[in-house]
Amino acid sequence: LRPLVRQPQPPPTSDMFSRVLPTARSLGHARRAMATLPPPQLFDYATITSNLKVSQAIEAVEAAFGALAKGEVDVPIPMHIGIDESAAAGPGDCHIKGGYIFGTTTWTVKLANVSFYKNVDKGLPPGSGVFIVCDATNGAPLGIFQENRYMTDLRTGAAGAVAVKHCVNRDADKVCFVGGGVINLAMATACASVHDFRSGTVFGLDMAQSEAFAKQITDELGYPMTVCDTVEDALADADVVFTATPAAAPVLELGMLKPSATIIASGSDQPTKQEIPVEVQKASRMVCDLVRQCSRVGELRSAIEAGVMTEDDVHAELGEIVNGTKPGRVGDELILVDLTGTGAQDAAIGQVAWEVLGSK
Repeated sequence: LRPLVRQPQPPPTSDMFSRVLPTARSLGHARRAMATLPPPQLFDYATITSNLKVSQAIEAVEAAFGALAKGEVDVPIPMHIGIDESAAAGPGDCHIKGGYIFGTTTWTVKLANVSFYKNVDKGLPPGSGVFIVCDATNGAPLGIFQENRYMTDLRTGAAGAVAVKHCVNRDADKVCFVGGGVINLAMATACASVHDFRSGTVFGLDMAQSEAFAKQITDELGYPMTVCDTVEDALADADVVFTATPAAAPVLELGMLKPSATIIASGSDQPTKQEIPVEVQKASRMVCDLVRQCSRVGELRSAIEAGVMTEDDVHAELGEIVNGTKPGRVGDELILVDLTGTGAQDAAIGQVAWEVLGSK
Protein backbone atom coordinates (compact mmCIF):
# COMPACT_ATOMS: atom_id res chain seq x y z
CA LEU A 1 0.00 0.00 0.00
CA ARG A 2 1.25 3.45 -0.86
CA PRO A 3 1.21 5.98 2.00
CA LEU A 4 -1.35 8.77 1.77
CA VAL A 5 0.34 12.04 0.93
CA ARG A 6 -1.47 15.38 0.91
CA GLN A 7 -0.95 16.89 -2.50
CA PRO A 8 0.07 20.53 -2.67
CA GLN A 9 -2.78 22.84 -3.62
CA PRO A 10 -2.39 25.57 -6.21
CA PRO A 11 -2.64 29.15 -4.96
CA PRO A 12 -6.09 30.75 -5.26
CA THR A 13 -6.80 32.43 -8.55
CA SER A 14 -9.15 35.21 -9.55
CA ASP A 15 -11.22 32.57 -11.34
CA MET A 16 -11.92 30.81 -8.03
CA PHE A 17 -13.19 34.03 -6.45
CA SER A 18 -15.32 34.75 -9.48
CA ARG A 19 -17.19 31.50 -8.88
CA VAL A 20 -17.85 32.41 -5.19
CA LEU A 21 -18.52 36.14 -5.23
CA PRO A 22 -21.63 36.09 -7.40
CA THR A 23 -23.30 33.91 -4.77
CA ALA A 24 -22.46 36.37 -2.00
CA ARG A 25 -23.55 39.30 -4.13
CA SER A 26 -26.80 37.53 -4.96
CA LEU A 27 -27.45 36.88 -1.29
CA GLY A 28 -26.91 40.55 -0.51
CA HIS A 29 -29.28 41.57 -3.29
CA ALA A 30 -31.87 39.12 -1.98
CA ARG A 31 -31.59 40.49 1.54
CA ARG A 32 -31.97 44.04 0.30
CA ALA A 33 -34.96 43.01 -1.77
CA MET A 34 -36.63 41.51 1.28
CA ALA A 35 -35.90 44.48 3.58
CA THR A 36 -39.17 46.25 2.78
CA LEU A 37 -40.95 46.25 6.13
CA PRO A 38 -41.87 49.83 6.99
CA PRO A 39 -40.42 51.50 10.08
CA PRO A 40 -42.61 51.66 13.19
CA GLN A 41 -44.77 54.68 13.84
CA LEU A 42 -43.89 56.83 16.85
CA PHE A 43 -46.70 58.03 19.09
CA ASP A 44 -45.95 60.75 21.62
CA TYR A 45 -47.37 61.16 25.09
CA ALA A 46 -49.92 63.83 24.16
CA THR A 47 -51.36 61.71 21.34
CA ILE A 48 -51.65 58.67 23.59
CA THR A 49 -53.27 60.43 26.55
CA SER A 50 -55.83 62.22 24.37
CA ASN A 51 -56.98 59.05 22.60
CA LEU A 52 -56.86 56.10 25.02
CA LYS A 53 -59.67 55.86 27.55
CA VAL A 54 -60.22 54.00 30.81
CA SER A 55 -63.30 52.16 29.53
CA GLN A 56 -61.31 50.69 26.63
CA ALA A 57 -58.64 49.48 29.02
CA ILE A 58 -61.07 47.81 31.42
CA GLU A 59 -62.82 45.84 28.70
CA ALA A 60 -59.54 44.70 27.13
CA VAL A 61 -57.84 43.81 30.42
CA GLU A 62 -60.83 41.83 31.69
CA ALA A 63 -60.82 39.78 28.49
CA ALA A 64 -57.04 39.32 28.79
CA PHE A 65 -57.37 37.92 32.32
CA GLY A 66 -59.95 35.47 31.04
CA ALA A 67 -57.65 34.38 28.21
CA LEU A 68 -54.72 34.09 30.62
CA ALA A 69 -56.64 31.69 32.85
CA LYS A 70 -57.46 29.55 29.81
CA GLY A 71 -53.80 29.28 28.84
CA GLU A 72 -54.31 31.46 25.77
CA VAL A 73 -51.63 34.03 26.58
CA ASP A 74 -47.90 33.55 26.15
CA VAL A 75 -46.56 35.67 29.00
CA PRO A 76 -43.03 35.32 30.39
CA ILE A 77 -41.98 36.14 33.92
CA PRO A 78 -40.96 39.84 34.03
CA MET A 79 -37.36 40.95 33.76
CA HIS A 80 -36.14 43.37 36.41
CA ILE A 81 -33.07 45.62 36.16
CA GLY A 82 -32.07 47.45 39.32
CA ILE A 83 -30.27 50.77 38.93
CA ASP A 84 -28.38 51.09 42.20
CA GLU A 85 -27.65 54.58 43.41
CA SER A 86 -24.18 55.91 42.66
CA ALA A 87 -22.54 59.20 41.82
CA ALA A 88 -23.39 58.54 38.17
CA ALA A 89 -26.86 56.98 38.29
CA GLY A 90 -30.00 55.92 40.13
CA PRO A 91 -31.66 54.95 42.22
CA GLY A 92 -34.33 53.39 40.03
CA ASP A 93 -35.80 50.24 38.56
CA CYS A 94 -36.62 48.94 35.12
CA HIS A 95 -39.36 46.36 34.53
CA ILE A 96 -39.70 44.60 31.18
CA LYS A 97 -42.95 42.76 30.52
CA GLY A 98 -44.92 41.63 27.52
CA GLY A 99 -47.02 38.95 25.96
CA TYR A 100 -49.17 37.68 23.14
CA ILE A 101 -52.89 36.88 23.43
CA PHE A 102 -53.94 34.04 21.14
CA GLY A 103 -55.88 35.18 18.09
CA THR A 104 -54.96 38.87 18.27
CA THR A 105 -53.11 40.74 15.56
CA THR A 106 -50.34 42.24 17.71
CA TRP A 107 -47.97 41.36 20.51
CA THR A 108 -46.32 43.77 22.92
CA VAL A 109 -43.13 44.36 24.88
CA LYS A 110 -43.21 47.07 27.56
CA LEU A 111 -40.30 48.88 29.20
CA ALA A 112 -41.31 50.61 32.46
CA ASN A 113 -38.74 52.76 34.26
CA VAL A 114 -39.87 53.49 37.81
CA SER A 115 -38.77 54.79 41.20
CA PHE A 116 -36.29 57.34 39.87
CA TYR A 117 -37.20 59.53 42.83
CA LYS A 118 -34.34 62.00 42.34
CA ASN A 119 -36.13 63.15 39.20
CA VAL A 120 -38.61 65.04 41.36
CA ASP A 121 -35.91 67.46 42.47
CA LYS A 122 -35.16 68.09 38.79
CA GLY A 123 -38.77 68.81 37.93
CA LEU A 124 -39.15 65.45 36.17
CA PRO A 125 -41.53 62.56 36.84
CA PRO A 126 -40.08 59.55 38.70
CA GLY A 127 -41.31 57.14 36.02
CA SER A 128 -41.23 56.79 32.24
CA GLY A 129 -41.55 54.07 29.65
CA VAL A 130 -42.34 52.85 26.16
CA PHE A 131 -44.53 50.17 24.62
CA ILE A 132 -43.38 48.41 21.47
CA VAL A 133 -46.33 46.90 19.61
CA CYS A 134 -45.46 44.36 16.90
CA ASP A 135 -47.30 42.74 14.02
CA ALA A 136 -48.26 39.19 14.96
CA THR A 137 -48.30 38.11 11.31
CA ASN A 138 -44.74 39.08 10.39
CA GLY A 139 -43.05 40.17 13.62
CA ALA A 140 -42.37 43.72 12.47
CA PRO A 141 -42.57 46.54 15.03
CA LEU A 142 -45.69 48.55 14.21
CA GLY A 143 -45.61 51.30 16.78
CA ILE A 144 -43.46 52.74 19.54
CA PHE A 145 -45.65 54.37 22.16
CA GLN A 146 -43.81 56.89 24.34
CA GLU A 147 -46.43 56.55 27.05
CA ASN A 148 -44.36 57.53 30.10
CA ARG A 149 -46.38 55.09 32.23
CA TYR A 150 -49.80 56.32 31.07
CA MET A 151 -50.62 53.01 29.36
CA THR A 152 -49.11 51.09 32.28
CA ASP A 153 -51.25 53.03 34.74
CA LEU A 154 -54.31 52.51 32.54
CA ARG A 155 -53.89 48.74 32.50
CA THR A 156 -53.00 48.67 36.23
CA GLY A 157 -56.10 50.66 37.14
CA ALA A 158 -58.14 48.42 34.86
CA ALA A 159 -56.96 45.36 36.79
CA GLY A 160 -58.14 47.01 40.00
CA ALA A 161 -61.52 47.71 38.41
CA VAL A 162 -61.85 44.07 37.32
CA ALA A 163 -61.03 42.98 40.89
CA VAL A 164 -63.65 45.34 42.33
CA LYS A 165 -66.24 44.16 39.82
CA HIS A 166 -65.82 40.50 40.80
CA CYS A 167 -64.66 40.58 44.45
CA VAL A 168 -66.48 43.47 46.15
CA ASN A 169 -70.00 43.53 47.58
CA ARG A 170 -72.34 45.73 45.56
CA ASP A 171 -73.29 47.71 48.66
CA ALA A 172 -69.67 48.51 49.65
CA ASP A 173 -69.46 52.29 49.93
CA LYS A 174 -66.31 53.22 51.85
CA VAL A 175 -62.89 52.95 50.21
CA CYS A 176 -59.42 53.43 51.67
CA PHE A 177 -56.21 54.19 49.80
CA VAL A 178 -52.88 53.40 51.44
CA GLY A 179 -50.51 55.46 49.33
CA GLY A 180 -51.46 58.65 47.50
CA GLY A 181 -49.45 58.17 44.32
CA VAL A 182 -50.24 57.66 40.66
CA ILE A 183 -51.07 53.95 40.95
CA ASN A 184 -53.84 54.47 43.49
CA LEU A 185 -55.06 57.43 41.45
CA ALA A 186 -55.32 55.09 38.46
CA MET A 187 -57.14 52.55 40.62
CA ALA A 188 -59.65 55.12 41.85
CA THR A 189 -60.29 56.49 38.36
CA ALA A 190 -60.83 53.08 36.78
CA CYS A 191 -62.98 51.74 39.62
CA ALA A 192 -65.39 54.68 39.25
CA SER A 193 -66.48 53.03 35.99
CA VAL A 194 -67.64 49.84 37.73
CA HIS A 195 -68.57 50.82 41.31
CA ASP A 196 -69.94 53.83 43.18
CA PHE A 197 -68.13 54.70 46.39
CA ARG A 198 -69.68 57.29 48.70
CA SER A 199 -66.66 58.21 50.81
CA GLY A 200 -62.97 57.54 51.07
CA THR A 201 -59.84 57.94 53.15
CA VAL A 202 -56.18 58.14 52.26
CA PHE A 203 -53.01 57.63 54.26
CA GLY A 204 -49.49 58.22 52.99
CA LEU A 205 -46.12 59.21 54.34
CA ASP A 206 -46.12 62.34 52.15
CA MET A 207 -48.87 64.52 53.59
CA ALA A 208 -48.79 67.03 50.74
CA GLN A 209 -49.18 64.23 48.21
CA SER A 210 -52.06 62.72 50.18
CA GLU A 211 -53.84 66.07 50.33
CA ALA A 212 -53.43 66.57 46.59
CA PHE A 213 -54.70 63.02 46.00
CA ALA A 214 -57.78 63.60 48.15
CA LYS A 215 -58.62 66.86 46.40
CA GLN A 216 -58.28 65.30 42.95
CA ILE A 217 -60.53 62.37 43.87
CA THR A 218 -63.20 64.67 45.30
CA ASP A 219 -63.03 67.07 42.34
CA GLU A 220 -63.03 64.41 39.62
CA LEU A 221 -64.98 61.49 41.11
CA GLY A 222 -67.38 63.37 43.35
CA TYR A 223 -67.08 61.67 46.73
CA PRO A 224 -65.49 63.17 49.86
CA MET A 225 -61.99 62.06 50.86
CA THR A 226 -60.42 62.38 54.30
CA VAL A 227 -56.65 62.56 54.75
CA CYS A 228 -55.72 60.51 57.83
CA ASP A 229 -52.75 60.83 60.17
CA THR A 230 -52.46 57.06 60.71
CA VAL A 231 -53.11 54.01 58.60
CA GLU A 232 -55.34 52.62 61.36
CA ASP A 233 -57.61 55.66 61.12
CA ALA A 234 -57.73 55.34 57.34
CA LEU A 235 -58.66 51.65 57.46
CA ALA A 236 -61.45 52.03 60.03
CA ASP A 237 -64.64 50.47 58.63
CA ALA A 238 -63.29 50.48 55.04
CA ASP A 239 -65.06 48.04 52.72
CA VAL A 240 -62.33 48.18 50.06
CA VAL A 241 -58.64 48.86 50.64
CA PHE A 242 -56.14 49.70 47.92
CA THR A 243 -52.45 49.48 48.81
CA ALA A 244 -49.93 50.87 46.35
CA THR A 245 -46.62 51.67 48.03
CA PRO A 246 -42.98 50.67 47.54
CA ALA A 247 -42.91 49.26 51.08
CA ALA A 248 -40.50 46.51 52.07
CA ALA A 249 -42.47 45.76 55.27
CA PRO A 250 -46.22 45.43 55.92
CA VAL A 251 -48.22 48.65 55.90
CA LEU A 252 -51.23 47.34 57.88
CA GLU A 253 -52.28 44.70 60.40
CA LEU A 254 -55.05 42.11 60.45
CA GLY A 255 -56.76 43.72 63.45
CA MET A 256 -57.10 47.01 61.58
CA LEU A 257 -59.26 45.49 58.83
CA LYS A 258 -63.00 45.06 58.57
CA PRO A 259 -63.59 41.26 58.53
CA SER A 260 -65.41 41.48 55.19
CA ALA A 261 -62.99 43.88 53.48
CA THR A 262 -61.52 43.43 50.03
CA ILE A 263 -57.82 44.33 49.86
CA ILE A 264 -56.40 45.06 46.43
CA ALA A 265 -52.61 45.11 46.76
CA SER A 266 -50.53 46.33 43.83
CA GLY A 267 -47.32 47.56 45.43
CA SER A 268 -45.28 44.36 45.42
CA ASP A 269 -43.76 43.64 42.04
CA GLN A 270 -40.30 42.41 43.01
CA PRO A 271 -38.88 40.17 45.75
CA THR A 272 -37.77 43.07 47.95
CA LYS A 273 -41.29 44.44 48.46
CA GLN A 274 -44.14 43.50 50.79
CA GLU A 275 -47.25 45.43 51.84
CA ILE A 276 -49.49 42.75 53.33
CA PRO A 277 -48.50 40.75 56.44
CA VAL A 278 -48.51 36.99 56.12
CA GLU A 279 -51.20 36.73 58.81
CA VAL A 280 -53.59 38.67 56.56
CA GLN A 281 -52.69 36.53 53.56
CA LYS A 282 -53.36 33.32 55.48
CA ALA A 283 -56.69 34.62 56.83
CA SER A 284 -57.91 35.78 53.42
CA ARG A 285 -59.52 34.19 50.42
CA MET A 286 -56.56 34.98 48.18
CA VAL A 287 -56.84 35.84 44.49
CA CYS A 288 -53.78 36.37 42.27
CA ASP A 289 -53.42 37.90 38.83
CA LEU A 290 -50.92 35.13 38.00
CA VAL A 291 -50.01 32.62 40.71
CA ARG A 292 -46.60 31.65 39.32
CA GLN A 293 -45.64 35.33 39.21
CA CYS A 294 -47.11 36.31 42.58
CA SER A 295 -45.20 33.46 44.22
CA ARG A 296 -41.96 35.05 43.01
CA VAL A 297 -42.50 38.80 43.24
CA GLY A 298 -45.94 39.42 44.77
CA GLU A 299 -47.38 39.34 48.27
CA LEU A 300 -47.75 35.56 48.04
CA ARG A 301 -43.96 35.24 47.98
CA SER A 302 -43.62 36.35 51.61
CA ALA A 303 -46.31 33.94 52.83
CA ILE A 304 -44.63 31.04 51.03
CA GLU A 305 -41.23 32.00 52.43
CA ALA A 306 -42.74 32.17 55.94
CA GLY A 307 -44.15 28.68 55.49
CA VAL A 308 -47.77 29.67 56.12
CA MET A 309 -49.04 29.24 52.54
CA THR A 310 -48.32 27.42 49.30
CA GLU A 311 -49.45 28.13 45.77
CA ASP A 312 -52.20 25.56 46.29
CA ASP A 313 -53.71 27.73 49.04
CA VAL A 314 -54.58 30.45 46.53
CA HIS A 315 -58.32 30.43 45.91
CA ALA A 316 -58.19 31.50 42.26
CA GLU A 317 -56.52 33.53 39.59
CA LEU A 318 -58.50 36.62 38.68
CA GLY A 319 -59.13 35.26 35.18
CA GLU A 320 -60.76 32.14 36.60
CA ILE A 321 -63.26 34.36 38.40
CA VAL A 322 -63.81 36.40 35.23
CA ASN A 323 -64.51 33.17 33.33
CA GLY A 324 -66.90 31.92 36.00
CA THR A 325 -64.92 28.74 36.67
CA LYS A 326 -64.33 29.84 40.28
CA PRO A 327 -66.43 32.19 42.43
CA GLY A 328 -65.40 35.65 43.47
CA ARG A 329 -67.05 37.01 46.58
CA VAL A 330 -69.70 34.69 47.99
CA GLY A 331 -70.36 36.21 51.43
CA ASP A 332 -68.70 38.34 54.09
CA GLU A 333 -65.23 36.79 53.86
CA LEU A 334 -61.95 38.73 53.86
CA ILE A 335 -60.53 38.81 50.31
CA LEU A 336 -57.01 39.71 49.22
CA VAL A 337 -56.26 40.35 45.54
CA ASP A 338 -52.54 40.21 44.75
CA LEU A 339 -51.83 42.25 41.61
CA THR A 340 -48.25 42.13 40.32
CA GLY A 341 -49.02 43.32 36.79
CA THR A 342 -48.91 40.80 33.95
CA GLY A 343 -47.72 40.85 30.37
CA ALA A 344 -51.26 39.89 29.39
CA GLN A 345 -52.43 43.33 30.49
CA ASP A 346 -49.64 44.97 28.48
CA ALA A 347 -50.54 42.91 25.41
CA ALA A 348 -54.18 43.93 25.83
CA ILE A 349 -53.56 47.66 26.14
CA GLY A 350 -50.98 47.48 23.34
CA GLN A 351 -53.61 45.95 21.04
CA VAL A 352 -56.08 48.68 22.00
CA ALA A 353 -53.51 51.41 21.40
CA TRP A 354 -52.69 50.11 17.94
CA GLU A 355 -56.35 49.68 16.99
CA VAL A 356 -57.11 53.25 18.09
CA LEU A 357 -54.02 55.05 16.83
CA GLY A 358 -52.52 52.83 14.14
CA SER A 359 -55.03 53.88 11.52
CA LYS A 360 -54.65 57.62 12.18
